[in-house]
Amino acid sequence: MMAVLSAVFAVSACGRQDNRTVITVWSWEPSMRAEARDFELANPDIRVDIKATSGYDNLNSAIQDGYNMPDVVQLEYFALPQYAVSGQLRDITDQTQGYGDNYTPGTWSSVHMNGRVYGVPMDSGPMAFFYNDDVFRQAGVDASQIHTWNDYYEAAKKLKAIGVYIAADAGDASFYNAMIWLNGGRPFHTTGDGKTVTVDLADDAGTQGFTAFWQKMIDEDLINTQLNTWSDGWKNALATGSVASVFTGAWMPSLLLSDVPGSAGLWRVASMPTADGSATNSENGGSALSVLNLSRKPEAAMRFIRYVCLDRSGIAKRVDGGAFPADKATLNSPRFLNKTTVRDSRGIDVPYFGGQQFNRVLSRAAENVSVGYQYLPFEVYARSDFRATLGQSYKWTNAERSLLKVENRIRLGQTNQDGSPLNLPQDPGPKVSLVDGMALWQKDIKEYGTNQGFTVQ
Repeated sequence: MMAVLSAVFAVSACGRQDNRTVITVWSWEPSMRAEARDFELANPDIRVDIKATSGYDNLNSAIQDGYNMPDVVQLEYFALPQYAVSGQLRDITDQTQGYGDNYTPGTWSSVHMNGRVYGVPMDSGPMAFFYNDDVFRQAGVDASQIHTWNDYYEAAKKLKAIGVYIAADAGDASFYNAMIWLNGGRPFHTTGDGKTVTVDLADDAGTQGFTAFWQKMIDEDLINTQLNTWSDGWKNALATGSVASVFTGAWMPSLLLSDVPGSAGLWRVASMPTADGSATNSENGGSALSVLNLSRKPEAAMRFIRYVCLDRSGIAKRVDGGAFPADKATLNSPRFLNKTTVRDSRGIDVPYFGGQQFNRVLSRAAENVSVGYQYLPFEVYARSDFRATLGQSYKWTNAERSLLKVENRIRLGQTNQDGSPLNLPQDPGPKVSLVDGMALWQKDIKEYGTNQGFTVQ
């Protein structure tokens, strides 16, 4: 009898064999598993296997090895051209006719190369000015009236007078590129065939304009250059008010709540100050979903992408989880615009921005993103190289150099336990200027591009 029952169960199991098409999705989006479950309910012929990833090393290894590759991959806008120009992404121009009307100009332009479409926008990161209103008012500054870089500079001096830095920047490539874009800079150009790259950091007016402004802020010690963004020290500085604001993408609200919960109610959001006060903007972050060229299930992959990036319920799930939308329908919806709270990990809505309808500011920020900025077709490398080149310009501040000299005077004449002279740390010498660091970065970028087979000008 047991043998018969076993045979019956075996036949039954065979009858329930899963014949669904399986697609693999690589993504770091927290809500993606929930997206997959809901998609499968509406599309019972497809099963979605989600793999949580971060960075691009695993993707590069999979492409190089030629196996275990995803069908759908989440790519930041700055990384997408690198994979498109190397032929790794499927051209989905014919499958996305009319999609552009759904998205903000900045995000839709970011999934194009040479007039072809290689991804569908999923979220965005228009730049915005997040600030601790309580700290600014202690310094006698109404931050909502900061519209130009000179306004920002004058506010920074007032904050420094009460022992507060207006911002922290220890050398962040994504921030620097976004500020160049904001200032109208266009230092990178790639020809339509993706073979010739122009790198013009040294002479591009927008690049040089921001570099000169930021150099002044650093030279006058108005920027904390020792705190790396997202480090524990950086989060603590925001929490204590010793750093009073952040220029970053519109995805920041949920991260502020997570990283600096004790400041709830004190923070506000404003539009980015610009050199001349004009209402222009840039992107910092945001991503798209793309189909890898070697996927054997492109139709199923595109059905999933449409659900996540175009379906109202798919978009709402991500936005409710803290993602900032790329589609105009959500950005202009009353539910989104009238929001005054940020939802925390417990599902509790917190009035983090003191009752401000912050999404109204962020929606305008998305509308004002200028188009025409081009990323390098090897942007992932360029950003990783930033820290070793231009990032050296942040290494030593005048305050640090002075402190080092004081410490050396105190320790002068001291000896080690064995009586040998104490080795004193040496003065690092003149700090590398941002202009000099920019020259090093440009040199490395050009050498790398040439070694990768591009014609670099």
